[in-house]
Amino acid sequence: VQRGRLFPAVKRYRDGNHVMMKELVELLKNRKMTIASCESLTAGLFTSRIAEVPGASAVLLGGIVTYATSVKEGLVHVDRSIVETHGVISDACAKAMAENTRSLLGADLCVSFSGNAGPACMEGKPAGCVYGALAFEGGCRTYHFQIDHASRNEVRERVVAAMRDQIIAFLKEERETDNG
Repeated sequence: VQRGRLFPAVKRYRDGNHVMMKELVELLKNRKMTIASCESLTAGLFTSRIAEVPGASAVLLGGIVTYATSVKEGLVHVDRSIVETHGVISDACAKAMAENTRSLLGADLCVSFSGNAGPACMEGKPAGCVYGALAFEGGCRTYHFQIDHASRNEVRERVVAAMRDQIIAFLKEERETDNG
């Protein structure tokens, strides 16, 4: 049996990502909050990365992969009018995915990802165009990322890291608001 090994640069990236996901899990634990995900182009990568952290079960409720438009509409109830008007690669779709999944799973927070990992243009949007959303009690924030000159998997990895960082910033902002 041969054992695979990570090249040093890959290992450093994975270790750094793990440290940041660990920080996210600790912040959620300290605030006694839960998180869920609704993922399209990331296909469960966010949920997988957070689940790598020991103790994630205290905060991670689950994730739904909605790769197909029919699953977005049927399972997480993204309104067809959103898809027809804005497309699935849009802030409106990401927002509906996050808000509806938060409600379905009963999570304090829900993150969503919808976009085009490439290689070709889709819905008139270039490869690397990604929308994310973070739904929480009383609101939802949307984010747009354009990740150029990257492979499909690099786009997915980078957007998961970027949204992780946004969630950490949100939790730290909320803590400062509570303490202020």
